[in-house]
Amino acid sequence: MNWLFEITPDEWVAIRLSLRIAAVATVIALPFGIGVAWLLARKKFHGRALLDALTFLPLVLPPVVTGYLLLIMFGRKGLIGAFLADNFGIVFSFRWTGAALACGIMAFPLLVRPIRLSFEAIDKRLEDASATLGAPPLWQFITVTLPLALPGVIAGMVLSFAKALGEFGATITFVSNIPGETQTIAAAIYTYTQIPNADTAALRLVIVSVVIAVAALIASEWLARRAQARLHGE
Repeated sequence: MNWLFEITPDEWVAIRLSLRIAAVATVIALPFGIGVAWLLARKKFHGRALLDALTFLPLVLPPVVTGYLLLIMFGRKGLIGAFLADNFGIVFSFRWTGAALACGIMAFPLLVRPIRLSFEAIDKRLEDASATLGAPPLWQFITVTLPLALPGVIAGMVLSFAKALGEFGATITFVSNIPGETQTIAAAIYTYTQIPNADTAALRLVIVSVVIAVAALIASEWLARRAQARLHGE
């Protein structure tokens, strides 16, 4: 059974890169996720249904479609990609930053959903009480609304991280499968399944993926319970 623990340097590179991409994707998407969740939960405006549909579109589109759309928009010759590359030197295609972008977009619906539900569950009388004490809207949101929604925020972050960690279709379509640059755990597993006698390496990475995902879910539950306890003064 020692072969299960004999992770090669190339496998470690894929593991570290996957964790890095998933963490960056989650952190960068978080403020946008909170903003969109709040809009969908609290505001009525023209185009709300369209925003809702666009937010959850990555869940129903084939991942390769999302990856191809990212390629034509953020590729070196894409409208947005060419602008960013020429003016700011920011390149997404065939870079790990592009993998983070693809993972963030694919995981965005899973980030928004629990946060939105948390906002909808908050008793508005608590926010109104804060407003009567003279708290401006932004301070009210930071000190009252966001702490009350913290369990949902934590759940959304963990779901987003787990989804980003396992993303494959959009990532490989947009940034390819370059060892050391864009080859995540999922891409490495795919590569090993195409190589004769590489089943052991693929199985090791599968086990690593399962362990990381389970650990993330357990941590999410623990953090959410602590957040709930603090909110209720327990």
